[in-house]
Amino acid sequence: MEKSILVLGIGNLLMNDEGVGIHVVNNLENESYTGADLMDGGTGGFHLLGFIQSYSTVIIVDAALDDYPAGHIRVLHPKYAKDFPRQLSAHEIGLKDLLDAAFLLGSVPNIYLIAISIKDFQNMGMDLTPEVEMAIPNAVKEVKNLVDSLSLPAQPVEP
Repeated sequence: MEKSILVLGIGNLLMNDEGVGIHVVNNLENESYTGADLMDGGTGGFHLLGFIQSYSTVIIVDAALDDYPAGHIRVLHPKYAKDFPRQLSAHEIGLKDLLDAAFLLGSVPNIYLIAISIKDFQNMGMDLTPEVEMAIPNAVKEVKNLVDSLSLPAQPVEP
C-alpha cells in the first residue's frame, strides 16, 4: 500500500551543521506533528530505497554546501538527481545514487528538497552554528507549508 507523504531528514549529527536535516525532523517529532510521516534517514544510502518507494511524495530535508549564506533555505522540486544542488553535504553521492536507483527502477515518488545552506561540514561536533540553528524554525514552517499545500485536494479548473 502506497503511503502519502514522508519527511526524510538526512545528515550526520556528529558533524555539526551537516546534521541540520535530522534536527528539523526532530523538531517536528517534538511538536508531535502528524501531517506526514517523519523519518531520520541518517546519512542516506541504499537502505532507504524501500522507504522512499513506498510513498507517493517524499520531502527531503538536508544541508547543502552552496553559494548562499549559512542558514538560507530553499524549497526545490527536482525531477532527477542531476537537478539537486551541486553538493548536498558529506553524503552527496549516496543520496543522489539512491535517487538514480529509484529512477532506474521506475518507482519514483514526487520529490521535494528543503535545502539548508551550510558553510562547513568538516568539523566534528554536535553543535549547530548560530545561523543554521536559527534557520530550523523557518525550515519547520517550510515543511508544514509544503505538506499542507500537497495535502489540498485538486481544485477543478473553471472553463
